[in-house]
Amino acid sequence: MPTYLFGLLFLFVPEVLGINTLSLSAQGSLLLLLFMNTFLAPALVIFYFYKLGYIRSLHLDTLPDRRLPYITTVIIYTFATYLFGWQFEPISDLAPSIAVVLGSITFSMAVVALISLRWKISAHATGMGGCLGAIACLFLRYGDSTLFYPLIMGILITGWLMSARLHLNAHTPAQVGAGLALGIVVSSVSIFVFF
Repeated sequence: MPTYLFGLLFLFVPEVLGINTLSLSAQGSLLLLLFMNTFLAPALVIFYFYKLGYIRSLHLDTLPDRRLPYITTVIIYTFATYLFGWQFEPISDLAPSIAVVLGSITFSMAVVALISLRWKISAHATGMGGCLGAIACLFLRYGDSTLFYPLIMGILITGWLMSARLHLNAHTPAQVGAGLALGIVVSSVSIFVFF
């Protein structure tokens, strides 16, 4: 979901992130690097945990299966936030907003990991809520009409995803609602405070 959010932001409001001075190929490389850090690395680690028998299912259906992958993902996201915020020059100087967005995603994931020690909050809903909250807050804060259609599509995709999680009996309505609220609150506060 971070790649989805960054892809939308790169496409529709690159000036808000500060990457509008980069060439399209540089933006594509940056998005690929974000994908590798926020999807590929955690996915490979989770697959490795599965192959070693640390988790029983790649679906992470049970609380014990969720703990190690979520904590590991938080560590990977924290490292990525550090790299994009302080180590990848000139990106860290040119586009510090990338680290802010990554930091809010990392914080959301850390809260999901903590809650998942006792309760099965929906990480899918948290991720979509974070994307939706970020797009909505950027739309409201900057009044950029190019974000209107991505916002409408985000609302539809979020509704479909939440419905699918409920239909599959993967979560209760409370777990999906709590995840959505968590994502929206964290991303909204991050946008309004740090942008």
